[in-house]
Amino acid sequence: MMTVTVTGTGTVRVAPDSAVVRLSAVARGAGVAEAYDTMSSAAGAVVEVARRHTEQRRIASTGITVWPWHDHSGTRLGYEARHTFAVGCADLSAAGAMLGELAAEVGDALAVDSVGLEVTEDHGAGDKAREAAFHDARDRAAALARMAGGGLGAVQTIVEGDATQGGPQPLARMAMTHDAGAIEPGEATVTSTVTVVWELAH
Repeated sequence: MMTVTVTGTGTVRVAPDSAVVRLSAVARGAGVAEAYDTMSSAAGAVVEVARRHTEQRRIASTGITVWPWHDHSGTRLGYEARHTFAVGCADLSAAGAMLGELAAEVGDALAVDSVGLEVTEDHGAGDKAREAAFHDARDRAAALARMAGGGLGAVQTIVEGDATQGGPQPLARMAMTHDAGAIEPGEATVTSTVTVVWELAH
């Protein structure tokens, strides 16, 4: 039996509904102890503000560093200490409000690295993308079958994902960097692929 195998792709756009804020508490001092103590105070303020806007389990330290601080000529001026965090917020309004409060309460010791927008509830977008992927595969397969002088018979196998990659494609996420203030969700893309094998009918 001759067959035709095609991988189809379906894409649906959906608004992100949550955010991961990556930020740091940063301080400088003449010595290691001074820089570290000042940074620790700012880090405590970061955690205190973050707790008002998200759950404790979604506040994670991702690194603590202390290193020499130099001017442009290479002269050592002191030390810089940094405590980095990743803070997950269940909705974008909470993330925006948190950033505003952090700017006000942590001040110049705050460094915002990025705000990543994510899709946690696709509201059926995954199913729609999967359906679009199947239709795309069928249209491609039908075109190939016509070129071969035949048509499509019964479906033999269906595998979600590209068969050459051995699994489904991940949910695509959009990551953006925003200024403090209101966070605009924009759009993210949910993508699905299906690999389908049809019997080639003559």
